[in-house]
Amino acid sequence: MKPTNLKSKIFLDSSSHEETKEIIELLGFLDGQTTNPTNFSKSPDIAARIQRGEKFDQHEVYEAYKKQVQAISALLPAGSISIEVYADQNTTAEEMMRQGREMFAWIPNAHIKLPITAEGLRAASMAISESMRVNMTLCFNQEQAAAVYAATQGAQRGDVYVSPFIGRLFDRGENGFDLIANVLKMYENGDGHVLILASSVRTGEQFTHALALGTDIITAYFAAIKEWGKQGMPTPDLETFDDGDLRKIVYQTIALDKPWQEYHISHELTDTGLTQFVTDWNSLIKK
Repeated sequence: MKPTNLKSKIFLDSSSHEETKEIIELLGFLDGQTTNPTNFSKSPDIAARIQRGEKFDQHEVYEAYKKQVQAISALLPAGSISIEVYADQNTTAEEMMRQGREMFAWIPNAHIKLPITAEGLRAASMAISESMRVNMTLCFNQEQAAAVYAATQGAQRGDVYVSPFIGRLFDRGENGFDLIANVLKMYENGDGHVLILASSVRTGEQFTHALALGTDIITAYFAAIKEWGKQGMPTPDLETFDDGDLRKIVYQTIALDKPWQEYHISHELTDTGLTQFVTDWNSLIKK
């Protein structure tokens, strides 16, 4: 049973429908799921095939991804399922939209994941004009979150997510929770059309800390949600957490009413993340 005092929606960060089933059985609910090339490549059926040395051609890998997404959607018909386009630094908005339109038709409850690059933001603006729901991914600072807000003006609340990857900030000693808090504060000055989806949440402690912050949505690894569920789904107060030696990310006052092209969106972790997703996707495909 979902705790009555739970402010955040809970998503599973996985491309495995078997993990979806297990979390639903444990918690009694699940609000959605986020898929990407990395967790797709690690899902049991796909990983087993790769271990056997059986790779896919381009058509087969998309069909396998579609099959996984549809199985997850069937388990979460009222939830949101994020599906990621293939994109590197050279992928144009038109190429992202071609993929996005196809993927959006796979299931009735899709959000299409686009990277926070100039072309990804241009694609987001195009997607919103076509009533396509989007999840803007690989967010690592406020400027990127502000650009997402500006590029998707006119969208309905819930049709746009921005996904700060807090775990990757922790990896280099920065307090990823500061980014969540800063974006929440910045968006108070807006119309509420973008929801904040805390991503790259890897541990039970990170998960409960994100809950305490009151972010709109949390997507977490299977093990982190499982740990939370086995603990009885606690919702602790923010004061119970200690940030330790993590470097603070200072809040910036950023206007939300500029054209999205005027924000400084470049970030090395976004570039690294794009490269990793491309590598993981290409590892599945026959040369």
